[in-house]
Amino acid sequence: MTDKPIDAPTIGIFEKWLSIWVALSIFLGIVLGQAFPVLFEELASFEYAHVNLVVAVLIWAMVYPMMISVDFGSITHVADQPKGLMITLVVNWLIKPFTMAALGVLFFKYLFADFMSAGNADSYIAGLILLGAAPCTAMVFVWSQLTRGDANYTLVQVSVNDLIMVFAYAPIVALLLGVTNIPVPWDTLVLSVALYVVVPLIAGIVTRRILLGNKNHVEAVSSFTTKLKPFSIVGLLATVVLLFGFQGSVILSQPLLIIMIAIPLLLQSYGIFAVAYGAAWFMRVPFRIAAPCAMIGTSNFFELAVAVAISLFGLNSGAALATVVGVLVEVPVMLSLVAFANKTRNHFPQN
Repeated sequence: MTDKPIDAPTIGIFEKWLSIWVALSIFLGIVLGQAFPVLFEELASFEYAHVNLVVAVLIWAMVYPMMISVDFGSITHVADQPKGLMITLVVNWLIKPFTMAALGVLFFKYLFADFMSAGNADSYIAGLILLGAAPCTAMVFVWSQLTRGDANYTLVQVSVNDLIMVFAYAPIVALLLGVTNIPVPWDTLVLSVALYVVVPLIAGIVTRRILLGNKNHVEAVSSFTTKLKPFSIVGLLATVVLLFGFQGSVILSQPLLIIMIAIPLLLQSYGIFAVAYGAAWFMRVPFRIAAPCAMIGTSNFFELAVAVAISLFGLNSGAALATVVGVLVEVPVMLSLVAFANKTRNHFPQN
């Protein structure tokens, strides 16, 4: 499993400078929110069953292209390198969601408690939980490529994680929200997972099958997702603009809030990477698999987290704000970890 699949994404200007684009979108959102508050109130009113329809379209634009790239046929290669997949699954589903919840409680219930109300603290914790329970789906291909990881095995990991996510995301989120005494709107949570994971996943599978056809034209998948990529970019940035349009007043009155949210996210990211990368080193996993398996646990499926936060708690909620800060923090963190992994590659088996 060393050949690079034809449809493996390459890093572009958007991925490389994602934090810059997000920061600019945050600034634009705050400015527009202050200048046109009535417009943002109108946009917020377009919802059904607590799901904002405008944001739903934008989220689908983000998620659908990613789902087309997922190849569940690759799951048959799970047994080729079981250690790497085992590390990924243990970190993603047995460690990461729970440590994120614990850090959220530690910081917002105790260390930062004097700077915010109990209700706001609960909302920020909820956003962190939604991020921690959603392992990365798309950007991990970029991190894998930058470390010269095994792209096919990365695809195996992503496919298995997506399959688990369909069934495990809602129960884990509900469990952790309950543990932290945050009310769980089960109907909205299940609806959100169906809308933002199941439906795009089914659409992606059907689209991929049509594109591949009888002759297994993988090039067609790559060409199609490349054409869709601008819509995915617009969807992400437009969602950020909307979120910060609603959050502008809070941010302007509490400029340190973004930093307070970023601190537990940074600790979580570097801590989870240390656990996964250290386990891979201890278990003598080859570097081409060790690096991606650590990256997939460290990064988040922030598109899903943002969508569910909006559905559960609203566009102007602290939970939605926390998930967007996750987008802002993730790229510089992941690039620093890519650099660290590349510097330490010789400490791992190379075959």
